Amino acid sequence: MMKKNYNQIGAKTLLYYEIFGGLTEDQVHHFCTVTKMVEFKNGDVILQEGTPGHSILILLDGKVEISQALTLKTSAVQTDTREKSILALSSDQYPFFGEMSLFSDDDRRTATVKALSDCVLGRIAKEDFFSICHTQPEIGFQVMQNIAHVLSRRLKQANQNVLKLTTAFSLMIES
Repeated sequence: MMKKNYNQIGAKTLLYYEIFGGLTEDQVHHFCTVTKMVEFKNGDVILQEGTPGHSILILLDGKVEISQALTLKTSAVQTDTREKSILALSSDQYPFFGEMSLFSDDDRRTATVKALSDCVLGRIAKEDFFSICHTQPEIGFQVMQNIAHVLSRRLKQANQNVLKLTTAFSLMIES
């Protein structure tokens, strides 16, 4: 992984991201001042599932893959820990990730994010994120509402996936 601090990102760029929806350029500027630019090479692991997380990341340029470990006990002593790719994202989708560690008691990452190309990301530290939300309650409310909306949508999709898998599994057992 190579880290570089660049000039700060412009508010106009961040306005494209769902997390900042409903904010003005001036309001988004608060986040610009605390966003650190980070560069990753193709193949680099950006976030590792299970490791401590203290920031939210915004994909500014490049493509990433999000995956989770499939833990399957194949015998009393052997465990299969392959990873399941959940989805691939590119910067033209204006994605953000890592937000769950902001709200988790143990701050552990719930997925692995790997660079599928050279990437540039913006990283906002948890302390900076919540400092803005506390000192600027209007901004904090809107950003929290945006995150809640995204998490709700993702949870709904995960529930649908669990239902499909449960149905497929029960049909397989019945045959």
